Amino acid sequence: MLQNLPRLQVAPVAALNLNHVVQRALSSTAGEKASYLCTTKIVSTMALELTTANFQELVLNSDKPVLVDFWAEWCGPCRVVGPIVSELADDFEGRAVVGKVNVDSEGDLAMQFGIRNIPTIMVFKGGQVVDKQVGVAPKNVLASKIEAQL
Repeated sequence: MLQNLPRLQVAPVAALNLNHVVQRALSSTAGEKASYLCTTKIVSTMALELTTANFQELVLNSDKPVLVDFWAEWCGPCRVVGPIVSELADDFEGRAVVGKVNVDSEGDLAMQFGIRNIPTIMVFKGGQVVDKQVGVAPKNVLASKIEAQL
């Protein structure tokens, strides 16, 4: 029965601390009856939003390795990398810091690190850039960059 229901697009809910796929049938009681299959991934840990105000504390002063994704909302490849970065934040929770810098709102940080193409992913350790990836890369490649610094 659920296979025949129309799909309802629902955005991920980052505020909930769950890591599973919600699948439930919804039905409307007002007016016409309608049923939908609602599927969306709810992520347990999101990458930190890094800004000029918190970059020094969260990245440069961190005692853990830090993966930083320089991205923009309008960037198609960034939308491919974004969910991977969120998964890495979950996978490395407590062992590494994972964050994102929106280059449109944090242009000074992008200029400071010479970001010319996005997505650009940098790995920091001890306040220094120790690895860099320009463009889309699979999760295992990015994970190995963090693992190398643990």
